[in-house]
Amino acid sequence: MGVEVVAISTDSRFSHKIWQEEELSKMVDGGVPFPLLSDAGGRVGTVYGVYDEDAGVDIRGRFIIDPDFNIRAMEVLTPEVGRNVSELIRQVKAFQHVVETGEVTPSGWQPGKPTLTPGPDLAGKVWKEWKPEMAFD
Repeated sequence: MGVEVVAISTDSRFSHKIWQEEELSKMVDGGVPFPLLSDAGGRVGTVYGVYDEDAGVDIRGRFIIDPDFNIRAMEVLTPEVGRNVSELIRQVKAFQHVVETGEVTPSGWQPGKPTLTPGPDLAGKVWKEWKPEMAFD
């Protein structure tokens, strides 16, 4: 998809090595194909607003950052709820489509589904152009 993926946590690089070998390699054949980076002290997590100083850990966050280093999307979850990789992939495809075409993607948009053309003619009339069920046909 032309993206770079990294995972960052406050765990040490040694913990990441064990996690990759003992856990991730059993969930994903060969482990995850992206780097696991250590944020000891939470400096990166603090910048992104996900560092829990009291617990000394980064809480779960994911960020879509464009080539100009602008955050285009972010999601922060507490540890007991996992993230949705399918939704992350859908959002990356949607942002790529927007950049390529100038169109906008409505809620739940999937590749190949209808998009919207932004402009004054669309204001107040989105309901005429798009229905929620169109995203799920």
